[in-house]
Amino acid sequence: MTPSTELQRPVIKTELPGPKSLEIINADAQFVTPSYPRPDYKLVADHASGVWITDPDGNVFLDCNAGVAVCSTGHCHPEIVEAIQKQAAELIHLCGTDFYYRHMPELGKRLDEIVPIEGPTKTHFANSGAEAIETALKLAMYHTRRQKFISFFSSFHGRTLGALSLTSSKKAQRLGFMRQALDVVHIPYPNKFRHFVTDKPVDEATVTKDVVNWLENKVFQTTTPPEEVAGIILEVVQGEGGYVPAPTAFVKELRRICDQHGIMLIIDEVQSGMGRTGKMFALDHHEGVKADIVCMAKGLGSGMPIGACTARADIMDWHKGAHASTFGGNPVALASALKTIELLEGGLVDNAREVGAYLEAGLNKLKEKHACIGDVRGLGMMLGVEFVKADGSTDANLRDRIEMACFNKGLIILGCGTSTIRFSPPLILTKANVDVALEIFDIAIAESV
Repeated sequence: MTPSTELQRPVIKTELPGPKSLEIINADAQFVTPSYPRPDYKLVADHASGVWITDPDGNVFLDCNAGVAVCSTGHCHPEIVEAIQKQAAELIHLCGTDFYYRHMPELGKRLDEIVPIEGPTKTHFANSGAEAIETALKLAMYHTRRQKFISFFSSFHGRTLGALSLTSSKKAQRLGFMRQALDVVHIPYPNKFRHFVTDKPVDEATVTKDVVNWLENKVFQTTTPPEEVAGIILEVVQGEGGYVPAPTAFVKELRRICDQHGIMLIIDEVQSGMGRTGKMFALDHHEGVKADIVCMAKGLGSGMPIGACTARADIMDWHKGAHASTFGGNPVALASALKTIELLEGGLVDNAREVGAYLEAGLNKLKEKHACIGDVRGLGMMLGVEFVKADGSTDANLRDRIEMACFNKGLIILGCGTSTIRFSPPLILTKANVDVALEIFDIAIAESV
């Protein structure tokens, strides 16, 4: 199931970043856009295998980020590499929006079998999560003949202009781009650790009731009539917003509201899908709830650029030429995705659930030890650790210091939300890897407070 490697711990040989890495960082500053949201630490990758990343100076890092939840089967999984190489030798590109090849219907059939949608489906293939979201937006507008959308505060759905209208996780993502491209109203997300009014912890029933009341009795009765809403876009586990899971009761209420008013329930599984939460999709944790449209990317292709928007077949009723993509559904990316699903079903989803629970238990032990950890939350291998001050308020500076300390000790993690560190490792992570990660994380916290 996992690429073989004898390495058990990170190996740091130089000051970080090392001299060869610095050359690349300096060249990047000269020739590459400054808009990328890179963290304070400077990781330069030269090659990687399994859960290990090696930089140009020979430093080896334990990866608990997976290229931001992308390398679901680990780095350069031998079966993924073989599938990519084989396909590249046969057919690299023909533009599936104009011509035909077997890979599109093959992956479409596999997605039809696994997505949490009731009844027959059809899939539009894209190159990224943002493109999958754009597809969902256009499709919902086309099918419903409506133009308004509901999104959530702290959500992230992409940076293209349509997706950016939904996104609200950070000021920097919107600063400088003026008005929204689409008519989107944002409402609070049901974060039980930080109620949107009090910023204090509450139970799931209370936060569910309060958000639903806000939507039905405020938004729908004032600025946004439900009969004009095309879709509600939900991350079942918010990603960039802090790895916050939505309560089952809330997800069921959204389904009820959408059914009542003819609104499309669009589920963004770009970060949470493809086994990351210990089930194939995060929505699968909420029994009986099905989506109208599901957006995927990230872990779907084990690192190959691919996005997919799968919808009920009766919804995907648009006319020829309504939406297409030159590179969307590239044969090499599709081959990687087909092999990825095979590996996920072959044990990696189970591993994400079992080893993820082991990691969560270890993080909760650290929560008991360190008062600065306010919350440990998530599902499977999508876990967030929120750092707080003595009064319970967020502590972004401490989070950033811990992030840097982990890097210097050879552990790759990444922040999200206001003061949260996310753990989104490759789904091949072992309990032995977890033990090493927890040891480093523990020391980094102690040195950073």
